[in-house]
Amino acid sequence: MIRWVILIIVVLCIDFYAFQSIKTMTKNKIVHSIYWLISIAVLSNFIYRINTIEPSKGIGQQVMFAFGLVVLTLTPKIIAMIILFAEDIFRVIKLVFNYFSNSSTKTSFPSRRDFVSKLALGLAAIPFASVLYGMARGKYNYQVLKHTLFFDDLPTTFDGFKLTHISDIHSGSFDDEAKIIAGIDLINEQQSDVILFTGDIVNNTADEMDPWIPHFKKLNAKDGKYSILGNHDYGEYARWKTDKEKETNFQAIKDIHPKIGFNLLLNDSVYLEKGTDKIALIGVENWGTRFKKAGDLNLASLKINNKDFKILLSHDPSHWETEVKNHPNKYHLTLSGHTHGMQFGIEIPGIKWSPVQYIYINIGLAYIKNLATI
Repeated sequence: MIRWVILIIVVLCIDFYAFQSIKTMTKNKIVHSIYWLISIAVLSNFIYRINTIEPSKGIGQQVMFAFGLVVLTLTPKIIAMIILFAEDIFRVIKLVFNYFSNSSTKTSFPSRRDFVSKLALGLAAIPFASVLYGMARGKYNYQVLKHTLFFDDLPTTFDGFKLTHISDIHSGSFDDEAKIIAGIDLINEQQSDVILFTGDIVNNTADEMDPWIPHFKKLNAKDGKYSILGNHDYGEYARWKTDKEKETNFQAIKDIHPKIGFNLLLNDSVYLEKGTDKIALIGVENWGTRFKKAGDLNLASLKINNKDFKILLSHDPSHWETEVKNHPNKYHLTLSGHTHGMQFGIEIPGIKWSPVQYIYINIGLAYIKNLATI
């Protein structure tokens, strides 16, 4: 209860501050009322959705949409608040200066300038439009990002070997069959040697993937398809009546992978062979500094040799920073996912910024829709 009171107070404080720009721009009471009605409705909907989550299903689409609306409405207000706060500092300084320089006259607090309010609203519109686009179209804005990688010790016959890396399907968030088919077709157009999937096939429960299995079975790769688990695949974000129910769901999630033609690597490894050459593909269960640690890199590497060329699949990129890069075995390439929740930011000529850079030092190829070519 206390956390909701704190949340409401914080949000209303942001709302009140941002409202000052609206109030400066117009005295129309209808506009003022609409502003507060929308703000209160969005916050109330989010609190309602959070408190009516079906325990066995965990966080579903309605909750995520409610959260998206909060982000959509709060982000521009925070931008406006920062600008207005900067102006208020100037106004206080001006008030103090006027007070001491004109002690014989009455000093009033300087009024807010229309220009600053217009500037605040104008700049706030940019993140508003971006978040709105992301919610409406962003999750189906597929891209193929190509990377050509060079290694001195790559076996000769693997020169030009093509990997298609996909991650974080989160099938419980799908709502457009045509877009999913288009994504499958885009992956197949790459005509890759292998397809590698790095976890989070569902949000919470195995049945989320049921409608999409026929489509994902159509993914094609010349030399096979391989996968690992992500933090969402363990059912940690849903409440289960019994441990057996949770384990049954976990087994059903693991069973999805062979149903769509993927070889699920659970702290295990395989060799990809061409002629007399081979490279090792290692897959660990989820290992993260902030999330479940089920991965065992040493166990996963038992069947391979130190001299082998190695590709590691590990869902959380913090694994690379914490353990992989300093491991006595040399892992030539690590592919990860997981960071999609923070993959937003600014990307314009000369500027490329995202908050994920402060959490994951090296996100490498940890991006859904990546294509890597060795």
